[in-house]
Amino acid sequence: MTQVEDDTVAPGNALAWTATSVEAFAHATAVIPGGVNSPVRAYRSVGGTPRFLESALGAYVRDVEGRDYVDLVGSWGPALLGHAHPQVVEAVQQAAARGLGFGAPTTTEVELVDEIRDRVPVAERVRLVSTGTEAVMTALRLARAWTGRDKIVKFAGCYHGHSDSLLAEAGSGIATLALPGSAGVTAAVAAETIVVPYNDVAALQAVFDEHGASIAAVITEAAPANMGVVPPLPGFNRELRRITQHHDAVLIQDEVLTGFRVGRAGWWGLEGASEQWAPDLLTFGKVIGGGLPVAAVAGRADIMEQLAPVGPVYQAGTLSGNPVATAAGLATLRLADAEAYARVDAAAVHLRRAVTGALAEAGVPHALQWAGSLFSVVFGEQAAAEGARDYACVQASEHWRYGPFFHALLEAGVLAPPSPFEAWFVSAAHDETVLDQVIEALPAAAQAAAEARAPE
Repeated sequence: MTQVEDDTVAPGNALAWTATSVEAFAHATAVIPGGVNSPVRAYRSVGGTPRFLESALGAYVRDVEGRDYVDLVGSWGPALLGHAHPQVVEAVQQAAARGLGFGAPTTTEVELVDEIRDRVPVAERVRLVSTGTEAVMTALRLARAWTGRDKIVKFAGCYHGHSDSLLAEAGSGIATLALPGSAGVTAAVAAETIVVPYNDVAALQAVFDEHGASIAAVITEAAPANMGVVPPLPGFNRELRRITQHHDAVLIQDEVLTGFRVGRAGWWGLEGASEQWAPDLLTFGKVIGGGLPVAAVAGRADIMEQLAPVGPVYQAGTLSGNPVATAAGLATLRLADAEAYARVDAAAVHLRRAVTGALAEAGVPHALQWAGSLFSVVFGEQAAAEGARDYACVQASEHWRYGPFFHALLEAGVLAPPSPFEAWFVSAAHDETVLDQVIEALPAAAQAAAEARAPE
């Protein structure tokens, strides 16, 4: 690979001690809980030592030992254009030269909001925050204030960040670590959340028949990608809109992952716009920060204007609308044109076909599931026959095959997500040469999956 230039670690550089990922992880575990600052990074689901990365460019990342990998993680979504896109980096450098933060309004944050509203017209008002978790917390607070109700309905396997009330059956890192929820969440908070099987309209209707007068909101991933990819059945999201409207509850569509990644207007643009329905509130993240911490809660003007300083719902953040982060997000969205999305979609289709072809050739029963350019593999006979339509189906899969599959790819220079419960990401930088490198690694990875044995 020639895209990432060799760098010499200068004396005194913070990376000078990291001779290998093994040594870096040993050091990290002595000073950071679990050695990582976000649980999925610890490789607990696949085993082995996490790769410590030092640089990235285009479709590649480089670890501290100087080894390059085709990256199929993409910083968990933000790297839509590829890593370190020159124009995004230039925008960040120029913004940083003007100051790292002011604690005051800037025109860049307003320009980013204008870009979001232009892409998603139902986002009538937008409040920028720093993380997806913060955006969701704000959306829930708004919904409760607007309705005067307390209960929230979520779907099993959908992940909406680590706020207390939404960790029940939350997929993502919770699924990866086999945790039922989280210690430290009080019984009173947990009791405010009702968990319903995903893609089950009848179950949701039954919940509203019993608790409708106390339900403030239904929150859903627009197209779930935190229990692996489990796309909504046709008409499911439209039914959520119908039921919530009938009961005067708020519908919150979480597009932290799908927003501006699966298309110019996110999942709503692929589905809701054509079906002429809209959620009351949306949450965004990932792509709108271009790799830096930016997220947003958006939606109906009358609900959003309940936020302080206009209304009584308080939300604040020192780093909200940070000028460097918003510069990165604005540059990314402006560069994410129709041609960029076409390249991402084409790369995803090409890679999906190659993955499922290699697994079929090796005799591995599986389903390959996708939502736009997001995709993942579900192993097992049941998945192969029926697909996985909810969290229970995913949990029942042969996910123990994923570890050997992952490590065979890793040894061949391909970095897939280190969990079977995460989506795979490609970027506009994943050209034919890059994809060929992945495709060459797939037969051995598929054979490793075929030879895997269930733990006793």
